[in-house]
Amino acid sequence: MTENEATSLDINTKATRHVRACLEAAGLDGQVLTLSETSRSAEEAAAAIGVPVGAIVKTLIFTITEHETDKVWPVAALVSGDRQCHMKALPDLAAIKGKPARPDAATVKDITGYSIGAVSPIGLKEDITILIDSALCRFDRVWASAGHTHLVIGLGFQELTLITSGRVTSDLAR
Repeated sequence: MTENEATSLDINTKATRHVRACLEAAGLDGQVLTLSETSRSAEEAAAAIGVPVGAIVKTLIFTITEHETDKVWPVAALVSGDRQCHMKALPDLAAIKGKPARPDAATVKDITGYSIGAVSPIGLKEDITILIDSALCRFDRVWASAGHTHLVIGLGFQELTLITSGRVTSDLAR
């Protein structure tokens, strides 16, 4: 992306500043890239960065309504771009007896502070259960949204687990 193209994008948003502040607070200086194309999907991001689709972190947001209390619990599934989330496994993995659902865009924004297509796994609220697909460890560097459809952050797998405080599992995706 040229400097003129980069300046025409508003990439200095509340969401992107939050991601950068979280990286700084964690002592991580992951590589933030500004993309000329959007990275709303794993395929778009992989093509724009020039990496395998599996190296892209899909941050998928779910809710699980607990059977006994009707309390709604948010869950983030960080899934390798070449895999599909095993939604039926979420209640067991999150230790919540209930039924998982995909929330609408407004609910995702309310839960995460990020818009769909730019949900970053970085800086999620503490009440969100975060599960990480172990298949992401196949790559030296994985790429996730940095809070904007034109920004991605490259991190090592261990850095991703550190900054998200997520639980790694091999049962999250297929």
